[in-house]
Amino acid sequence: MGTRLLKQVRTACKTVAERAAHVQINYDFIPSYVQSLPIETALAPAHDPECHYLGHDDHTATFFLTLDTINFGSGYFPHLHKRAGMSGYFTIASCLNDLFKKQGPLSAQALQQLTPQDCTRIFGQDPDSKPIGELMQLFAKALNDLGWYVQQDFNGSFKALIKAADTSAERLMQLLIRMPYFYDVALYDEIEVPFYKRAQLTAADLSLAFSGQGLGRFNDLKKLTIFADNLVPHVLRVDSILLYEEELGSHIDAGKLVMAGSDEEIEIRACALYAVELLKEEFIRSGHNITSMGLDFLLWNRGQQPAYKSIPRHRSRTVSY
Repeated sequence: MGTRLLKQVRTACKTVAERAAHVQINYDFIPSYVQSLPIETALAPAHDPECHYLGHDDHTATFFLTLDTINFGSGYFPHLHKRAGMSGYFTIASCLNDLFKKQGPLSAQALQQLTPQDCTRIFGQDPDSKPIGELMQLFAKALNDLGWYVQQDFNGSFKALIKAADTSAERLMQLLIRMPYFYDVALYDEIEVPFYKRAQLTAADLSLAFSGQGLGRFNDLKKLTIFADNLVPHVLRVDSILLYEEELGSHIDAGKLVMAGSDEEIEIRACALYAVELLKEEFIRSGHNITSMGLDFLLWNRGQQPAYKSIPRHRSRTVSY
């Protein structure tokens, strides 16, 4: 069932990295960087049971499909009301987890009826915050689309959507990108650059949640790339694998937004993705059997450390991440 989506992702991102004017990969530093990374972190990823609805069979699958449908908004997160000690992502995940614990999963019909005001309440946000009001509108639209899609194409069954992928992460991606907000494709110098961040992440999240069995069984996970967002590039920048031109670096360091779809934003994501492919190749040469997905978990969790959180990362207001 080869859709070749992931090959297109890798090819396009390599092309961008080779042409990039604002971001460069520090190729010479890759071997020593690989030696410094704690590879065991990549080999044993796990969901946080305090923030995710685990152990509830089909309802757990519904939870992750719902969560990854709204797993974006990092450009708005500086304005997000966060739970104590939690990032924006874990705040949103925890609020959704609380909702599922209280009343069970949201049905496809219920998702279609959600309003921005409902999202503001569910995620504990300030209704008077203009930036967050925009984000809640995007959340509502994304969840409405998911509800409509599952109802129309899968008779209201989230399980049926996953089953339709026939144990292929790439096929699940193909199904998910039929929803507009999952269609994560940018245009760079007249080249279409697909990332499919959240569509890929959904398969990875389901696999982790179900330990690779049942609704989490995907036989082609090793084909996944990283889930190109703003945190993995940030970690690679802080660690000197990605080198930003001075103007772009100063812009980000000042906390200014990077326009979604700009050359700079596309280069950041594409160079990070291609750099991780090179890291993976170096790991494999040194005798470690590792995937891009595993490296994403390693680098994303590395980015939760105070040393990385204390430095501004790029922020773009987008539904892609």
